[in-house]
Amino acid sequence: MASTPLTVIKGDGIGPDIVDAALEVLGSLDLDFDYDYAEVGQAALDAGETDPLPQAAIDSIERTGLVLKGPVTTPVGQGYRSVNVSMRQRFDLYANVRPTMSLPGTKSRYDNVDIITVRENKGGMYSGEGQVVVDDGNRAEALSVITREQSEQIVRFAFELARSHGRKKVTLAHKANIMKSTSGLFLKVGREVAEEYDDLEYDEVIVDACAMKLVMAPEDFDVIVTTNLFGDIISDLCAGLIGGLGLAPGANIGDQYAMFEAVHGSAPDIAGQGIANPTSVILASALMLDHLGRNDQAERIRTAVRGAIAEGDRTTPDLGGNGGTRDFAAAVVERLK
Repeated sequence: MASTPLTVIKGDGIGPDIVDAALEVLGSLDLDFDYDYAEVGQAALDAGETDPLPQAAIDSIERTGLVLKGPVTTPVGQGYRSVNVSMRQRFDLYANVRPTMSLPGTKSRYDNVDIITVRENKGGMYSGEGQVVVDDGNRAEALSVITREQSEQIVRFAFELARSHGRKKVTLAHKANIMKSTSGLFLKVGREVAEEYDDLEYDEVIVDACAMKLVMAPEDFDVIVTTNLFGDIISDLCAGLIGGLGLAPGANIGDQYAMFEAVHGSAPDIAGQGIANPTSVILASALMLDHLGRNDQAERIRTAVRGAIAEGDRTTPDLGGNGGTRDFAAAVVERLK
C-alpha cells in the first residue's frame, strides 16, 4: 500500500511538544504516513522567511492535501494577516468542524456533552472585506459578507455530517431577527436545505438564546451549524462545557484539502517546559483518521485518551495530574498496544 503524504506543521510555543506527542501516538499504530514538515507563523519568520505563510509551506500542502497542525502565532502589530485565516482562504477550507464530548476525569460541570459545531469558515465578519478606519480614528467599519453559495455549502455539509455520523438533529444558530440581510439569508437557505433531509430533525435558534441554552441544557444539542463569527464563539463555549480548549480538536475541511489542528493557542508562558496537554492535537489526529476512512484506528485513539484521563494516568497539570506532555502520550500509547 502506498504511503499517505501528510504535511506536519508543529507551530509555535507548545506546538512542537504537543505535535510530537500526537506523532508518537500515530506512530504506535504503524500507520503509513509520509511526513513532510513545514513551518508557518512565528516559526517561519524566525527561520528567515518574510511571510508567515511561506511558499514552501504552501507547496507542501498543495502536494499532500492533508495537514496536521499545532497552534500557530501570527505576530501582532506588524501588518501580517492571521495565518489561520489565510490558510482557510487559500485552500478553500470552508467547513470548520469542532466536536466536543465529555471526558470522564476532567474538571467539568457536565458529563453529558456530545456536540459537533459546524462553522462556515470563510465568509461573514471574517471575510476580510471592507475593513476601514477613518483618518481621525473615530469610526471603523467592516463588512459581513454572506452568500447563498457559502450558506448552502456549509448547511448541506452539516446535514451530511450528521447523517454519516448517526446524529439525529441539526440546529441552525442565527441572528436574523436583527441582521435581517446577512443572517436572514443564511436562515432562509438553511430552511431550504433542511427540507431535503426529512430523516433528520431540524430546528433553529437565535444565537444569544443558543448560548444560554448550551449552558443550561447542553444535552439538547447534537449538531450546530452557523456562520463564521457565531461559530467561533459557540465552538469555544462548547469546549468550555467539557473542560477547556485543551480537550477539543478541530478540523478544517474543503473539497481538495483538509487540515486538523489543536484549537487552543501557543501558550508561550509554558513553552519548552514539557507540561502542555497534548489531548487536543491527539484527538485532532483521530479526526484526521476518520477523514481518511480509518475509523477503527481513530476510535482506538479516542478510547485510549478517554481511558488515560479517566484513570488520571500521567495526566498533565491542567487536568490535575503531575505528568508531562510525553508522559501522557506514553499513557495513551500503552493503551493502544
